[in-house]
Amino acid sequence: MEPEEKLSQATAEKLRAIRAALLHLHKTLLERERDSYEREHGKIGSSYEYLNLVMHDHAFAWLRLLSELIVQIDEALDGRETPSEATANALIQQSRLLLTPNEGGPEFQRKYFASVQESPEVVLAHGEFAKLLGPARLSKDIH
Repeated sequence: MEPEEKLSQATAEKLRAIRAALLHLHKTLLERERDSYEREHGKIGSSYEYLNLVMHDHAFAWLRLLSELIVQIDEALDGRETPSEATANALIQQSRLLLTPNEGGPEFQRKYFASVQESPEVVLAHGEFAKLLGPARLSKDIH
């Protein structure tokens, strides 16, 4: 069994940049979902109520996959042991797969597709993320 390849500086920097882009995208999507929720249910009264909704309400459930991915990246970067190159690349690939808008895909990809279609802010945040992944397009479904 070969030892795992140590995380390169370049991959670590890329993963940190992806994390930052994911945080921005997550915030943008949360704001969009909050606006939608408040249009339907009325103004959210407090930060505590908002946090409770984000953690437990069905309207925000689809965003939990993105939250969990950010936590996985945080744990890899801030853990006691440095992640391997393979682990970091797997997280990068997981980011790419999750954030591929797809009108006919699983719930996250469908809702993300709708968000990209309807919100200029999400388009800009998506573009920041996509730039980090290089020339490959994230979705052929976006028009």
